[in-house]
Amino acid sequence: MKDYEIISELKQSEKSTVHLVREKGTEQVYIRKVLKERHEVYGILKDCHHPYLPEIYEVAVSDTDTTVIEEYIDGKSPGLREVSGKQFLRIARELCCILEFIHQKGIIHRDLKPSNILLAKDGHIRLIDFDAARLYKNEQEQDTKLLGTRGYAPPEQYGFAQTDERADIYSLGMTLEQLLDKKSGNSGYRRIIRKCTRLDPDKRYQSIRQVRWAFSRTRRVVLCCAMASLLIVCAGGAFLYRSALSDGSSAESAGLQVLPAPENPRWDGETGIGQWTNVPESGIPDSAGVVYKYKLCRRDTPDPPGIDEDVWEREGGVAGNNARDIDGIPTFEWSFSQELWENGYYYFAIAAEGDGVTYADSPYVISDAFEYTGEDAPMLPVPTGLAWKMVQDRAQWVFYATWDNLDDYADRDEFNVIVHDKNNKYVTNNIWSKEYIMSVGNGGVRIRPEFLTQKGGAYRFAVEVQSSRPNQYKSIIIDSSSPDPVPEENFSPWYYYSQE
Repeated sequence: MKDYEIISELKQSEKSTVHLVREKGTEQVYIRKVLKERHEVYGILKDCHHPYLPEIYEVAVSDTDTTVIEEYIDGKSPGLREVSGKQFLRIARELCCILEFIHQKGIIHRDLKPSNILLAKDGHIRLIDFDAARLYKNEQEQDTKLLGTRGYAPPEQYGFAQTDERADIYSLGMTLEQLLDKKSGNSGYRRIIRKCTRLDPDKRYQSIRQVRWAFSRTRRVVLCCAMASLLIVCAGGAFLYRSALSDGSSAESAGLQVLPAPENPRWDGETGIGQWTNVPESGIPDSAGVVYKYKLCRRDTPDPPGIDEDVWEREGGVAGNNARDIDGIPTFEWSFSQELWENGYYYFAIAAEGDGVTYADSPYVISDAFEYTGEDAPMLPVPTGLAWKMVQDRAQWVFYATWDNLDDYADRDEFNVIVHDKNNKYVTNNIWSKEYIMSVGNGGVRIRPEFLTQKGGAYRFAVEVQSSRPNQYKSIIIDSSSPDPVPEENFSPWYYYSQE
């Protein structure tokens, strides 16, 4: 090892001594740990490079102790400061990202808690302190060393069984519960945390990837809630949205007429698409679209849930005018394929939303079961060659978002085109199926020109793909574990608005 001089002692305990040190002859500072006993995990971490991990520069392992030289991170624990809702979601997603990375290396952290997370100067986390970490071994029935922090460690970490990645999932849930604002009304986050922290490991999420997926889907609903209380509906398309209207109970108490419930909610075969009888009175008058709210739950067995049971793990809303006649009955369709996160039986509950002036929300009605088996299915092809296309329609130009591999998709696969401005802010979105794109004949999804007319504006789009074969192919979801809202490579070229 190189020669270092001690700047200060940071920690002293029976198991370790931690110093802030400087390499002699330089101004570079590091963390030096001297740990009792062998800690082979640090040898593996030395070859693991990830933006959410401190760099491990030197490791010396003897029969009696382990010495580690690692990167000094200038940051603070999120437990020592107030965390906003946006910061909470970023921390949750970045923790999922780094835990998934170390689990792929066979490493279980076993001591995840707020004090072992640092918010660095670059705005991102660093997961520190792998002193209690271990390597998962298939042949063991329980851990050889019982380590961890009470209040964050799961029951199996105290000798009941060998810990696996589900132990870190439990600790992740306990950590996020501490960071989540107690006044937060986001029931979606709390449901995820409850599942993470179930005492029985078999009833938790079974992988960090599933937790990351859950937060990704919850985030999408939250983002759409924040976009607007009402969105204008594009021709032939639909929006994911969240209404700001009063709920049905308060509207009903005001003497409003309760809307009829959608009839015959069901899954359309193996497509992951939900169908129900359209309720044309729902939504806001003259908005050119109907409005529904939904809930989604997953079960291990095909036993129908009750609407008042605490089992509904997703909720959101849709608005659009994409009802079509099926056997002479006007029927609304919506793809839930992006919402399916784990193999099992899925039910959705659907209600028509009233305008809060004349109509109150309808009661919820529950669908039949859809058996999802595509948890490990491959992704659909990524849209390539994204480009804007302008078509003159009478006296105006009409914009279409296009890509060059449309032939790679099935007719009922759906494309959610999301437009952002030059400040990376959401502008609008529209959802069309391949079938509808082909019927229109312009090779892409229409974007209404009035959304692209800000003086000096610049616009680009990204495309999500909703699979109509979820048991064979997963959907393409924009924004899963990336620190940025949308990865740069997912965007089209810019369209620059000119008034000329």
